[in-house]
Parts: sequence; structure tokens; C-alpha cells
Amino acid sequence: MKRLSNWRAWLAFAHDLCAAGLAWVAMYWLRFNLDIGEPYVADMWRTLAWIVPLQGAIFYAFGLYRGLWRYASTPDLKQIVLAAGLGALLIPVVLVMLQLQTVVPRSVLIFYPVLLIFIMAGSRFAYRIWKEHRLYSPLAALGEPVLIVGAGEAGARLTKELARSRQWRVVGLVDDDPAKQGRQLRDHSVLGKIASLPHWAQRFGVRKVIIALPSADHGVRRRAAEVCAAAGLEALTVPSYEDLISGRSELTTIRNIELDDLLGRDPVVLDSAGLGEWLGNRVVLVTGAGGSIGAELCRQIARFRPARLVLFDISEAALYEIQMTLADAFPRLPLTCVVGDVKHVALVDEVLARERPQAVFHAAAYKHVPLMEDTNAWQAVRNNAYGTWVLARAAVAAKVEKFVLVSTDKAVNPTSVMGASKRFAEIVCQSLQDGPTQFVLVRFGNVFGSAGSVIPRFKEQIARGGPVTVTHPEITRYFMSISEATQLLLQAGLQGRSGEILVLDMGEPVRIVDLARDLIRLSGADPDRIAVVFTGLRPGEKLFEELLATEEATLPTTHPKLRIAQARAANRDAVGQMIAWCERDRVADDAEVRARLKSWIPEYMPPAGAPVKPLPTESPPGEAAVPLPLRTPRRRS
Repeated sequence: MKRLSNWRAWLAFAHDLCAAGLAWVAMYWLRFNLDIGEPYVADMWRTLAWIVPLQGAIFYAFGLYRGLWRYASTPDLKQIVLAAGLGALLIPVVLVMLQLQTVVPRSVLIFYPVLLIFIMAGSRFAYRIWKEHRLYSPLAALGEPVLIVGAGEAGARLTKELARSRQWRVVGLVDDDPAKQGRQLRDHSVLGKIASLPHWAQRFGVRKVIIALPSADHGVRRRAAEVCAAAGLEALTVPSYEDLISGRSELTTIRNIELDDLLGRDPVVLDSAGLGEWLGNRVVLVTGAGGSIGAELCRQIARFRPARLVLFDISEAALYEIQMTLADAFPRLPLTCVVGDVKHVALVDEVLARERPQAVFHAAAYKHVPLMEDTNAWQAVRNNAYGTWVLARAAVAAKVEKFVLVSTDKAVNPTSVMGASKRFAEIVCQSLQDGPTQFVLVRFGNVFGSAGSVIPRFKEQIARGGPVTVTHPEITRYFMSISEATQLLLQAGLQGRSGEILVLDMGEPVRIVDLARDLIRLSGADPDRIAVVFTGLRPGEKLFEELLATEEATLPTTHPKLRIAQARAANRDAVGQMIAWCERDRVADDAEVRARLKSWIPEYMPPAGAPVKPLPTESPPGEAAVPLPLRTPRRRS
């Protein structure tokens, strides 16, 4: 009898018993046009004495008193229909079994459950409408019930916005703050702690939960999502704190929980005033502008209203897409779009001489480790290392104030051609730091949602029903969101000084197998039916990534998520040799590429078994080290 333990439940039960009796009597009156003959009056009262207790037992069995009338919705209506329907089937059976000498008109038996449903459901929805002081019709009160996690400012605003929606109906909130529990928030009760979600979801027939904790610690958001997953509830969330303050999303832009929500990090605090002073009313050039990092970088830079944003990318389709995105979001922002290759010396020189950017962000790179390891090693070095030299040389000639290189954790003690080529790109920039341009190098790890990321691959495999392939059970990687990575990239570019390697705080490394299992659970698939298969490390892959080489130390900066790596000195002779080697009219095979990289980068360790061609004791003609073909322009007085 716990269901009837409070006076509201008893009152609702009494109401339903009265509704059952009223519906039965009303159907008799309607059947005889409000003029019931004496025999039928006696039959009506005789049968009513059995029908009301029967309906009461059915109502109790269907659990009609677990919820509150003020939250009446479609699940309540469904239960009422089922209870009335079962009563309509059992009433003739009971009357026959009791052998009552009565005659019940067939129309009464047929239309009685219809009238009963109307009275019971109508009373509930009328009460809900009156309680909430809404002028909606009863149908408008049938929105899908949802619970909100978080009774703070975001939760309060969300309940207000959802009150205008007919899609969802808030039945309550949960929050771990004891001061908020039991209180009212915009006519909605704060029901209890986050851990009590399963109980309240069952009580109110809730299938969806909205996590409204945009500024809370990511551990709290993750725990809320895990509680939902364990209870079989669909977890939704509001936009992140960064998206809200940047204006990219509104609070009511509700979306499904994604993996980066579970593994997300605390919001980045930017020096917006400093960034506005640095980038505002300046010409800024971004290479790789159509890529994942480059495109988000362009969106972030556009917020600070540069005088002109120059987009440089080799992919026409990707460049067109980011151009349209920026044109829609920032219609007054002057854009220049250049389709080109950073290895094209004449084009790069012409673009920088014409546009005269004050800041350059170099995000163009080949970054897929296994793809660059076999067959494409020569292209990796030419694009990542030589391409960086072409752009950096042109930046010095154009008197660019600051050049920011987007580097990677794979450049630390590299074991892959891709990682070694990015380390050489750092060396190129370090070798030019004495010129008029400040070169700032920024290292960070993997980014959620970027092109070539493991996450889209996992999603495709889960959609096919598995298996999900992971290279090794102990492989770990550092992860951050694209938004966080680009914001920290801007912050690093602002405060970095020439030749510095800035390392982003990537947090704790994450096991890839844990990522895969989290993604399976979030997708709604059965974890027991989607297998995780280990395929072995691919060429050039490490079990774990490092952000700092062993000989390097770090120094703190004014920003808590940035540190300065004290790297080894650049080998200018190696840079000259690389330039001469890349400019020759011959494609080097993978073994020769590894040998050259090993001679230039002592910490580079090719994977075991990878072919490495012995280098000649003397360089062939055309491959000797040459002075850097770079003249530092004099500053104008």
C-alpha cells in the first residue's frame, strides 16, 4: 500500500472510484434519454455495487497513483486507457459469474469505458493546466516528460524555455546541492540528487534526461551521463560553456551526449582583451583553413573581427565550405580564399607579399601516421617540413609579426615519419627565430571530431553492428575538443615568444579501448553484442604519446593550461640539407626518407623492421648542405 501512502494518492483513488460510478450511472441516463425506467434503476444500482470495487482494483494494479496530477502526460493517459479497457472486458465476465438477475444494455457496456477515460484523463489534464496557469489546450499538455539535471542558472533558463515548447514537458529537476533539493524552481520541484534519477524517471514515465550543467566540472557531467546509461535513459545535453559565451549556440539547442562530453575538460579562460588587441583590425592568414583544426581556428579568429581573413588550402571543396560558413556567420568579415599548395614557392611568396598578414597560423599538414609511414614518406617530409620552410621564409620576407606552427605530440621522440616530419617543421621555425618574425610552436594531442580521428571510424563500425577494432588493449592517447584546442592555440600564439615551443595541458591520457566501450554505450547498442577486437599496432604507432622529449624541461606560463618546453637547439645545417634534398627532381623511397630523418633528428627511432637505407659517406651532387636561402629584410625606420 506504499502507492497510497499520502493523502494526494488517496484523494486521486477516491476520485477515480467516483469517476467509475459516475460514468456507469451517466451511461444509463444517456441510454434512456435521462428517463430510466424502474426496473433498470434497480439493475443500475445492483451492478454498480460490483463494478466500482472491480475498477478500483484494476486502477491500483495499473499503478495510476505513482505520479502526480500536475505532471500528467501521455504515459498516464496510456495507463488510464489500458485500465478502462481491461475493465470493459471484465465487467460482463463478472456479471455472468455472479449470476445477477440483471439486464445491462449493450450500449452501456460499449460506451462506458470511453466516458470513464474522458472523465479520468480530463480531470488530470485540467488540473495540470490550472496548476501551471497555462492557457494551452489539453493536447498541448501532452508533451514528452523530461527530467533536468542541474538546478542552477542554466536549469532555470531551460525550464522557462521548454515551458513554451509542446515537444517536451519538464516534470522535475535533480541536483546534488542539498540547499536546492526540495525547493521550487519556476514551479518545478528539485526532486533529489543525481543518483535518484532512475527512481524519478520510473515514477514519472520519463525516457529522456537533459543535462544542463554547461559550466560544471566535466566529472559531474560524466557521472550524470553514466547514471542515465545505467538506467536505460536517453541523455541529452545543452551546449558547452564555450559555445554559449561565444554565441555559436543557444541554451535551447539540445543535442545528444557525445563522447567528448564524457571526456571533456574544464572551460578555457581566454585573454579576450589581449586577443582582440592582437587580431582585431589585423590581416590574418590561416593555412589548412578547410581542415578540422584550420576551420575551427578561422571561426575563432573571426570573433575578434580581423581586418581581413585569408584562407589558404589545397582542397577547393573544403575551402568553399569554410568560406560559406564564415560568410553566413560573419557577413561583414572580408575574406580572401586561396586554393594552393604550401610547397608552391612562387604562389606562397606572391600571396604573402600581396596580403601582407600580421599573423600566420600554419595548420596545413599531412597527419595520418600509418598512411604517411608506407609509400608516402617522401610526401610527408615535403609537405610538413619543406612546406613549412616555404611558408616561413615567405613570412619573414613579408615581415609577418608572428608565425604560429600547429605541431603535435607525435613530434616528441618520434617513431613515425609523420612525427619526425613535424619535428623537423619545428626545427625549421626554430632556425629562423633570429629574424623579424616571431615563431611560436604549439604542441597538442588528438582532437575529437577531427578528420582522420578514430571516433568517426568507431561510429561507422558500431553502426554496422561491429566489431570495433582497436590496435592494442593498452594504447593510450591525449584528447581534447576542437574548440578547446583552437582556443588554447590562439592563447599560445598571443603570449608565445620567438622560438618557444608551447605545450598544451592535455590532461590525463585515455585508453582507446575505454573510448570504444564508452562510444558503444552512448550509441544505445548492446555492449555484449558489439565486440572489441585488437588488431595490433600499425606502422609508426606508439603505445603512448609524449608531450615533452626526455631532454626537455618545461616552464610555467601565465596561463594554467600552457607550459613552455625548453627544446634542444635547431640544426641549421640539417635545414639546408633538407631544402636541397626536397628540391631535387627525384622521389626518394621510404628507406631513404627514414635514413635522412634519422641523420637530421637524433631522437627519431624508426619502428622495428622498417627499412632504413644506409646513407653515403659523401652527399651526391646537388644534395650538399647549402646555406639557408633566406635574407632577413631590414626593418624600416
